[in-house]
Amino acid sequence: MAELIRQDPGFDVNIMVLDGDGLALLHLACLGDHRSSIIPLLLAHPAIDVNVKDHYECTPFSIACANGYTSCVREMLKDSRVELNEPIEDGRTPLWYAAYYDDPPTIRWWIASGREMDLETPGVMKTDALGVAKEQGRTEVVTLLERFKECPGETRHVVRMEVGWYDEAAAEMFALKVFVSDGLLQTKGTTTSTPAARYFSIAARLPLELQMVLCFRQMGSDKDIITGKVSEVAFKSLARRLW
Repeated sequence: MAELIRQDPGFDVNIMVLDGDGLALLHLACLGDHRSSIIPLLLAHPAIDVNVKDHYECTPFSIACANGYTSCVREMLKDSRVELNEPIEDGRTPLWYAAYYDDPPTIRWWIASGREMDLETPGVMKTDALGVAKEQGRTEVVTLLERFKECPGETRHVVRMEVGWYDEAAAEMFALKVFVSDGLLQTKGTTTSTPAARYFSIAARLPLELQMVLCFRQMGSDKDIITGKVSEVAFKSLARRLW
């Protein structure tokens, strides 16, 4: 599917692949952690409807939350177009499902994302995530949501440390630097002709960590270049991901 989307600009990315349930491709991508890698590709498509609904008014995000697919939730949280509190047909919200089915990992990444989160609607149980967590005896979820309700900023910082959100954000920023530097190599040009020479000609002007990543990209993934580096960001893993 990924190759089809890449190769065919006219591909209908919102096509209902399971008409009986009204499921679009993005719904299917959110139905399993092993499928989460396809989500960024779908979200990047200019024609994608990120909040497409199936026959039960479920969005892809609500499906991911209801089924506990945390990696899918994480990918969807990165897109500001995704409506996070959209209720399904019976009025239940994505956060309600995460609380009901006792899914702290999903809730932690939601908090870490900094995106909006409706904890409760007083008197309306179908949108009261905190209330249903208490009712179902979801102790960890209750503690997490109550902490966030009382001190959202402090709780978000603590949760980000716990789940490694800062590391991931730093890695993404580092990835951007690498791609920008690659672009500089192409747009600025050099007098040398080999790829290795072009890399090393610009390396002296870059931060040490970025030099290491660029060298790793140039030399190949079988070279153990980045050794003995103690950092919150796993530069070697990042380099492999970018390779």
